[in-house]
Amino acid sequence: MATTNVPAVTFSTAGVSLPNETDILSGLMADIDAAFGGGMNPDITTPQGQLAQSLAAIIGNVYNNTAWLANNLDPDVASGRMQDAIGRIYYLDRNPGTGTVVTATCRGRSNTVIPAGSLAQDANGYLYVSTHAGTIPRNGQVDIQFQCQTIGPIACPAGNLSRIYRNIDGWESITNQAAGTEGGYTESRSAFELRRKESVAINSRSTTHAIRAQLLSTTGIVDAYVWDNIEGATVEHGASKYPVPAGYQYICVAGGNAADIAKAIFQKRNAGIPMVGDTEYTVEDEQYLEPRPTYTLKWVTAKPKPVYFKIKIAKNNRIPGNAEELIRAAVVDAFYGTDGTSRARIGARILPGKFYGPVSNIDSSIEVQSITLGFDSKADQTAVTAGADERPTIETANVSVEMI
Repeated sequence: MATTNVPAVTFSTAGVSLPNETDILSGLMADIDAAFGGGMNPDITTPQGQLAQSLAAIIGNVYNNTAWLANNLDPDVASGRMQDAIGRIYYLDRNPGTGTVVTATCRGRSNTVIPAGSLAQDANGYLYVSTHAGTIPRNGQVDIQFQCQTIGPIACPAGNLSRIYRNIDGWESITNQAAGTEGGYTESRSAFELRRKESVAINSRSTTHAIRAQLLSTTGIVDAYVWDNIEGATVEHGASKYPVPAGYQYICVAGGNAADIAKAIFQKRNAGIPMVGDTEYTVEDEQYLEPRPTYTLKWVTAKPKPVYFKIKIAKNNRIPGNAEELIRAAVVDAFYGTDGTSRARIGARILPGKFYGPVSNIDSSIEVQSITLGFDSKADQTAVTAGADERPTIETANVSVEMI
């Protein structure tokens, strides 16, 4: 039976352990020396030394891939394709990045056709494309849905989409009467793993966790918050003090469309509990033949809650010229969890400590003096808490960087 001096990969309760590549090289040199009867020159500049180095690199690469595969079987650390595979065991797919969706009123000459793919631009320069065609009727206006071509939570307040980017004969103006539904980035590793853990509750019914898990597994929904008022009186819930009557169920949802949200709630909620909210949708119980029983479900549509940052760093000559741009991008990535950390969520408390690391890691020359934040441009607080009806949002323009 053949033996080798090359150390092997070992597995234990602590995980996978790899030998040092220098030990692999030493083992190979010993094997080659034994194969040639001993007395071989161990200098790595010799042909046998070069051969041993190449084999050590090959074995080291195989060991690294073995460790990567072993580690990615653990849901806590899995990433990329392997994490996607684990998610599919739970019938979950990673949420892709989406652009902000907004309904815009297009005005112009009667019978003008605005085809799908038509372009408009908002006040911040972002381009939006129409998702379907529309024809302007006799009253001179038609509502058409547009989606931002830039992936991510781009805010589009009322009246922001106001410019026709590519002219079409007969199409004269565009505006949005209401704010758009913000998009989202591709779901990060940590966010997908958190949703997988939460999805275990999907197998249950009538609990707040089951409803939330069902909502979070629904395409287009960015975040969800579910709470039951079991008190005997109205409770002003969360930081925004949203009034929830005694015995009512409170559900807040960010993203998604009304039909999908209502279907997800109906599948898991406890029958008979009254609901509170500013949005409602009627669903049919498909277990019956026509005419089917109907239920009008209510929930709260999360309002975007912009968060502002003030970051002070020590001024020195070694700081990169684009440091401010890099800092803003790092804060936004950490805020939305695209850097692999947890993201800001509905009703969550946001602390500045989470952002020290991402800013400092940009470059060794960056020394963070302080980070404060707030719900207005003063950004002078050490912590903020979003309401149970608010989804924290951020833009790079909301991050102020000062060198002192």
